Amino acid sequence: MKERFDGLIEHLLAGNIFLQEAIEILERSMIVGALEHNAGNQCAAAKQLGIHRNTLQRKMTEYEIDNGRPRRKPVATASRARKRKSSAA
Repeated sequence: MKERFDGLIEHLLAGNIFLQEAIEILERSMIVGALEHNAGNQCAAAKQLGIHRNTLQRKMTEYEIDNGRPRRKPVATASRARKRKSSAA
């Protein structure tokens, strides 16, 4: 495994890939792989990656990764009708 990783490092250096770009490539690939391996389950993918679920969601947004599940829209409180108490004067 170490030999394969060392080969990857040599390949990235030869391709003039900066460290930040290499980190982003590796991080994005690992996140996508973990999500695929866990059938889109973010909790399980975060556990496999060793990060918090909120961190996973932030990175998914940062890297524009969609796990295939539709996002739920939060219920707007303004659209709900509020009941008002009637004054019994």
